[in-house]
Amino acid sequence: MKKFTANAVVFVCGSLMLTTTNSFAQTTTQLTSDSHEVHPKPVRIDTILEHTLVSVPIHKQISKTALPVTVLTGDELRSAATSTIGDTLSNKPGLANASFGPAVGQPVIRGQQGPRVSVMQNSIKSADASNISADHAVSIEPLLADSIEVLRGPATLLFGGGAIGGVVNVIDSRIPMVRREETSGGVEYRHDGASDLDVTAFRLDSGQGDFALHIDGLYREWNNIDIPGDAIDEAALDSLHTDEDHEEEERENTRGYVDNTGGRTKNLTIGGSYFFENGLFGVSVSRLENSYGIPSAGHAHHEDELATDDLETEEEGGILLDVEQTRYDSRLELEDPLKGIHSVKWLMSYTDYQHNEIEPDGLVGTAFKNNTWETRVEVAHEPIAGWHGVFGLQWRQGDFSAVGEESFIPQTDSNALGLFVVEGFDYGDWTYELGLRVDQDELKPDSDSAKNESFTSISTSASALWQINEQWQASVALSSAERAPVTEELYSNVDAMPGDEFVVHAATQSIEIGNPSLDSEQSSNIDMKLSWQGTRARIETTVFYNDFSDFIYSQNTGVEQDELPVLMYEQQDASFKGVEFEAHFTLLEQTNGQLELTVFGDIIRGDFDKAGDVPRLPPHRLGGKLSYVQRDWSTFISFMDAAKQDKPGLNETETAGYTRWDLGADYRMSGVSADDSLLLFVKANNITDEEIRLSTSFLRNFTPEAGRSIVAGLRYSF
Repeated sequence: MKKFTANAVVFVCGSLMLTTTNSFAQTTTQLTSDSHEVHPKPVRIDTILEHTLVSVPIHKQISKTALPVTVLTGDELRSAATSTIGDTLSNKPGLANASFGPAVGQPVIRGQQGPRVSVMQNSIKSADASNISADHAVSIEPLLADSIEVLRGPATLLFGGGAIGGVVNVIDSRIPMVRREETSGGVEYRHDGASDLDVTAFRLDSGQGDFALHIDGLYREWNNIDIPGDAIDEAALDSLHTDEDHEEEERENTRGYVDNTGGRTKNLTIGGSYFFENGLFGVSVSRLENSYGIPSAGHAHHEDELATDDLETEEEGGILLDVEQTRYDSRLELEDPLKGIHSVKWLMSYTDYQHNEIEPDGLVGTAFKNNTWETRVEVAHEPIAGWHGVFGLQWRQGDFSAVGEESFIPQTDSNALGLFVVEGFDYGDWTYELGLRVDQDELKPDSDSAKNESFTSISTSASALWQINEQWQASVALSSAERAPVTEELYSNVDAMPGDEFVVHAATQSIEIGNPSLDSEQSSNIDMKLSWQGTRARIETTVFYNDFSDFIYSQNTGVEQDELPVLMYEQQDASFKGVEFEAHFTLLEQTNGQLELTVFGDIIRGDFDKAGDVPRLPPHRLGGKLSYVQRDWSTFISFMDAAKQDKPGLNETETAGYTRWDLGADYRMSGVSADDSLLLFVKANNITDEEIRLSTSFLRNFTPEAGRSIVAGLRYSF
């Protein structure tokens, strides 16, 4: 295992020593989800604790729940936000990024990714194709979010047992939730030198009387990403083949950049709400067009394709994914509609998603479509014998299809219905919570080789929060969750006839074979958290253990077809365990300046009962950020030190450790009025030009992360 670097240790120890020589003071500035700030300021301790939770409706503040919840909001979110959800969250304990080039970054929660992590927008699933393949981007824009809430453990029960790893809920204002009599908004431009990226985003909120309006949009364009060395890790790939008879494969490598990683994104959302005496009704429509290249080494090519007249590849020799998504949302909220009912919330969404994978000759290799209806109802009741809580239902119907040479999954219709109830009870210094959810999932493939499947899943949770005194708080959360297998785990290559070659899953450069006999997997989880809150610091440590029965995973069989590994979905018991910690310190606060330090780290291990290590887990990590604000100026320096991942799993490659350093500054200029301001910001990423390959990525041997780069921009708010 790579030892944490001496520089990182000196940085942390030296910063912590300042706590003994400087006076501390509690901050009072509050950040809200309406904040338009876009660049680093120190993390406010009380801001995180007082954030009003949207994803957990029986709580008003994060400090009042024992459930494992992580929140990004206000200036912290503006500083962290990038082009992908995974990258935006990657500097929080227990969270990592599964990248597939600069356009794709799927979130990883405690080592879980893919179908075990549910990415939602305003409590409704993203309804794209990101769970089907590692090269499919999540169709949610972090730069337009008001806040991001990440739920682990028992909290996921509210959104389904399928989210057995966790839930990422991105909250935005596409449907206005408050009355407005004035117009406010902002426009931002930024440039990133690593990929020659230019992005412009805007937001407008207005209203009059009982009506409110929201409009936001984004345009992003970028080219190939720059990297420190070679794109392909030849040594890692060669290490997979130790037999003398193996014929060495010729690979087209690039140095200093990754070929075919440019793209373009357009996003526009319009929404409005009507407010009445005890509630509101709102609707919105959003249009996304996203075209991006797949790194050349990460995709196979085919000779016989379906023709298209209106789409072209942007670069010779590469695959282009052309995504189109239109999403319609509606929302109804009622306060005190009936005696004994505190509130009713009804959400409905329809998503029309499709993307074409376009080959270098301009022809469509595979066309994916996913049309999804989803409805969610939450009813919060008045206290009954001291118990307060919410009950409701969640229904989703989807039609998924993939037509073309890379269609390794048959067209499948799915229906899912979930019923849930979560209750809380306060007794003295204790807060107790109980939850129950029942899910019914039905899958109907259009295949002669596989039958319809139906699964009933039952999930339960219990937690207790003990407010020991004004400073100390301890909690424990227990849960038992079941997850039904999803389409790709059951039906991948199921229609391949004996003697035929299997269809290549080009995204992972592998052959994936589903298993129609899979059962539901079951996970028993425990989270224990201890936190200390003072007037000058907050420290929080969490220990977790997840015990899986019939864990579904993709096993590298060691067999190859046309030099590509054959992976087969199997089941066996597995366990995950880990430690997460995060600490915030106000090191110095004076009239004209404030110095703050954030330190975090995590350790995650996953083991199969019989087959060794779980693949694609994050390494041990230690990170820190030192921020200083003086009047209109703000500066910071941060690091992330990741150990070598030397437990990659059977027939997988190791990844080297790395230390990444970033630094940045911003300057705020006041406008004509008190509400106007102009923010100028600059940030240097990966200033030591470190080669970084993420162990969580399917493409780690072909595409490292970006090298040294400068990000600069401005934002005008009014």
